[in-house]
Amino acid sequence: MHNLLIEKVETLCKKRGIKLTNQRKTVLNIMLKANRAMSAYDLLDLLKVSEPQAKPPTIYRALEFLLEQGFIHKVESTNCYIICPHFHEPQHISILFICDNCHQIIEKHSENIESQLKLLATQSEFLIKHSVLEIHGICHSCQP
Repeated sequence: MHNLLIEKVETLCKKRGIKLTNQRKTVLNIMLKANRAMSAYDLLDLLKVSEPQAKPPTIYRALEFLLEQGFIHKVESTNCYIICPHFHEPQHISILFICDNCHQIIEKHSENIESQLKLLATQSEFLIKHSVLEIHGICHSCQP
């Protein structure tokens, strides 16, 4: 599963004429294997296993690239990063359901919400470049 996703990302990078360096690929692999939201410093600690010389700018450059390409999302309210399951659609609007108890993050997509937001933006003569809706609550597993 992880290798298939990495292959799709590599193919997309080639189509876009950009380079998925080994370092970027390693960070992506770490995130895929963890399968959870991670802070930059959590990622840096895991990157240091294979690259002991890695420093904070190393991880931030990789994260910046992955964000720009739509392969990951930054969860602003918790200052962490997650894999985007819809990376082949870089202009989509992400809806993140964040459990305040276990910190699980579930990404959903809604054509209706997306079209409503685009309509509101058009009416306001506003061009949406990037949009992530963060919704906090309690997931099913954590509910009493």
